[in-house]
Amino acid sequence: MQLHFLGTGAGMPSKERNTSALMVKLLDEIGEMWLFDCGEATQHQILQTSLKPRKVTKIFITHLHGDHIFGLPGFLSSRSFQGGDEPLTIFGPVGLQQWVEQTLALSKTHLTYPLQFVEVQEGVIYEDVQFTVRASELRHVIPCFGYRIEQKELPGELLMEKVQAFGVPKGPLLGQLKRGSNVELENGTIIKATDVVTPPKKGFTLTILGDTKFCEEAITLAEQADIVIHEATFDGDTTQLAANYGHSTNVEAARVASRADAKYLLLNHLSARFLPHDLPIFLAQAQEIFPHTFLTYDQAVFTWNSNKLF
Repeated sequence: MQLHFLGTGAGMPSKERNTSALMVKLLDEIGEMWLFDCGEATQHQILQTSLKPRKVTKIFITHLHGDHIFGLPGFLSSRSFQGGDEPLTIFGPVGLQQWVEQTLALSKTHLTYPLQFVEVQEGVIYEDVQFTVRASELRHVIPCFGYRIEQKELPGELLMEKVQAFGVPKGPLLGQLKRGSNVELENGTIIKATDVVTPPKKGFTLTILGDTKFCEEAITLAEQADIVIHEATFDGDTTQLAANYGHSTNVEAARVASRADAKYLLLNHLSARFLPHDLPIFLAQAQEIFPHTFLTYDQAVFTWNSNKLF
């Protein structure tokens, strides 16, 4: 799994940071990409990458502020022009469907693929054989959601040396063993799956939080997550100002990750008030509370592999 940050700024674009957009690349897992928020000029950011919009099968919107949705109509239109014909599902708060459909209708935009909307509420909003996505409302100035993506338990690996030693032939029997079923060879020998397959592996948990002030709901969504992506619009010197605007500081984001017993924290949605020379101190403030904290920046790519973030 890879996290490709297309926009990491807050409120409006700056020279250093575009508005909010994050591509979660699940190409190795399911051959898909999921987009979280779609701020203005997201498709321009994509032009600087090798990302293919037609591979995006789901879009999750945290809330309806412009810096999180103004790029959505353009992205949907470009997906058609670039040959996208696979269905696309958009998850988001009440009002998102109306806004998108009216924008497409008034601009006479025709999509070449089916578009489905899911109105987000508390609880599980999506589930298949490999993933579960849960949503919870956070504490912003308008309804805003955080998402918890849980990869389900992964099957163990087939130990080919042991399989060959037992004399299991190539073919369907190997698949049965990998799925956890015992098999019987032609000579009557019973091969137990537990003898030739490693134990199942725990899948990853990724928590992506929309705009919010410090709250218990964020901690619950982030509980024991492998990666928490948390907004950090303000710093530790402006805590009250952050709360007044329904936002968090870098220090509060670190407190969420610490209390949730997460593994890694990525600070996102940074205000343009923080210039490049401010960022080392900004990061250090958070790392004093939660050492495994990193800053995001536009076009940064983080890879999750073997329970580590690179």
